[in-house]
Amino acid sequence: MKKGLRILSLSLVLMLMISLLAGCGLKEPETQDTPAPPTDEGSSSEGSDDTMPEVTLVYAEVNPLDSIVGQMATFYKEKVEEMSNGKIKIDIQASGVLGSENDVLDTMLGGGGTIHMSRISAFALTPYGGQKSKLLSIPFTFVDRDHYWNFATSDLAPEFLLEPHENGSGVRGLFYGEEGFRHFFTVDPIDGIEDLAGMKLRVSNDPIMTGMVEGLGANPTVVSFGELYSALQTGVVDGAEQPIGNYKSNAFHEVAPYLILDGHTLGAIQVIITDEAWDSLTEEQQDILVEAGKLASEFNRELSEKVENEVLEELKAEGVTVVEVDDITPWQEAVKEVVEKETAEYADLYQKIVDMK
Repeated sequence: MKKGLRILSLSLVLMLMISLLAGCGLKEPETQDTPAPPTDEGSSSEGSDDTMPEVTLVYAEVNPLDSIVGQMATFYKEKVEEMSNGKIKIDIQASGVLGSENDVLDTMLGGGGTIHMSRISAFALTPYGGQKSKLLSIPFTFVDRDHYWNFATSDLAPEFLLEPHENGSGVRGLFYGEEGFRHFFTVDPIDGIEDLAGMKLRVSNDPIMTGMVEGLGANPTVVSFGELYSALQTGVVDGAEQPIGNYKSNAFHEVAPYLILDGHTLGAIQVIITDEAWDSLTEEQQDILVEAGKLASEFNRELSEKVENEVLEELKAEGVTVVEVDDITPWQEAVKEVVEKETAEYADLYQKIVDMK
């Protein structure tokens, strides 16, 4: 009897609880399928793989971040990180903190992985397996910017980018850019080519640059880029040459305020990466670096001419004496010997570049 009463009591309690729950508006949970996140069929798959490993690539730049190539580096960094959803980070070390271009190349080729990427002048690659790239820095090769970009977007361009890798040097090019036309600047006044005679002009350790300066009647003096300001200031050298943007961003106009617009070369550049770093990346990561490079190259092309024109006006306003060159013929004649010597090995290839204007 007691057992029956106990069962009845439990039943009454249970019915009372169900009634109270219903009165409070509570319902039993319902199971449903979670909808899939929306997809954009027209968008790239870059960065969509959550399993992409994270990596940080150290990028060396000898110029400040406000220079043309510094701004290009920042743009590239932003695009790579955006396209990879932050899985690939670019650590830009600017203003030459990792050394000159040759120092950087020696470090990259020496292994160890402390520098993975760098913006390098095309001529600097010559001793590092990029012999064809020297053709891009032959004096008076490119008649204007469009001429250079005709090459940089041609079928020949990848051949130059991959040459160091194919020669086993341990680096490869990713994309092209340019710093603007390079011009001479001096500590003392200069009116024309004849005033360069006997001057000590800073050069990098490069045979084309050395030969050009000798052809102009001046004395080539090797000074590292990081020491150039003090070398101008103390009289170690009487002048040097750089693109207009770099001339201002490195404050060279403070100690060498005379600029002659001879435009002897266009500052052709490549962004390179070590084979060691490249091979450590997934195919998706490699694609991101290449695609971001295409965007950075376009950004550089638009930025360079705009900045060059703006900076030239700023320099004039700050008191820099700017000398125009009306007739470039004497300059071309003066460097004819070094042009013939340095293009002899690749005469046909060089002619193809010349004909792209």
